[in-house]
Amino acid sequence: MAKIAFIGIGVMGGPIAAHLARTGHDLTVYNRTKSKAEKWVAEYGGAFAGSPADAAKEAQIVISCVGNDDDLSAITMGRDGAFGAMQSGSLFIDHTTVSAQIARQLSVEAQGRGIHVVDAPVSGGQAGAENGKLSIMCGGSKEAFVAAEIIMAVYAARIVHVGGPGAGQTTKMCNQVAIAGVLEGLSEALRFAQASKLDLDKVYEAISGGAAQSWQMDNRWTTMAKDEFDFGFAVDWMRKDLGLALAEARTNGSTLPVAALVDQFYAEVQAAGGGRNDTSSLVSRIAKSRV
Repeated sequence: MAKIAFIGIGVMGGPIAAHLARTGHDLTVYNRTKSKAEKWVAEYGGAFAGSPADAAKEAQIVISCVGNDDDLSAITMGRDGAFGAMQSGSLFIDHTTVSAQIARQLSVEAQGRGIHVVDAPVSGGQAGAENGKLSIMCGGSKEAFVAAEIIMAVYAARIVHVGGPGAGQTTKMCNQVAIAGVLEGLSEALRFAQASKLDLDKVYEAISGGAAQSWQMDNRWTTMAKDEFDFGFAVDWMRKDLGLALAEARTNGSTLPVAALVDQFYAEVQAAGGGRNDTSSLVSRIAKSRV
């Protein structure tokens, strides 16, 4: 059992940390909103700290799951950041979806301190975190990955070491680009079926067993048909992720025309007040046929 500092007890971080606590690891947690950390400790045990540095000072492993590049920079390299308190030989695992640039920057910063770093964004959403079935794509050295894999196996169904620092983040961008295209296609197919006056349950039964099948279809077709979106991965976060992918594409010379188009479609959903809705709310921007 390891002494672990967990930074970011939110929708994803809270359940992940809970799996570690149930397994018997000794956790100290930090959250920017102190009440969330206090509530988590009351339910799962361990302790809460007043800063990332306080949480990390005696930890063998520090795990983070925060919001964006600025948040990650603050909790690692800021005035009260974890890196300043971590010991040489310790391990830092980041589950935040951020830019590949900051992932590479953290790796360089940590190397000078003797800290092993793995950028390890996750896929599977809140349900995957709660059920311990996340898919994790990892970047970093082989040595760092081997150490991290043992810990991540507690809450993941699939863990893949993709490559060096930043490779986990660029792989997560691939994931989000693929999801964006799938959801737009699914949205159009659903509205097309509605305009054709088809039984949507029968349509799903017919096409979900063939080449059109996807996780999004299996998990979102029914709720999309009912215009239910108050759950899941928020549009605001998807736009953040697509923005990261589009920025990286400008760096690596690739083109993402569909992702760029869907990003603008999501901007329409945001403008209509749907920023906190599930990404499947993409269908809401396509008007239902009045025929």
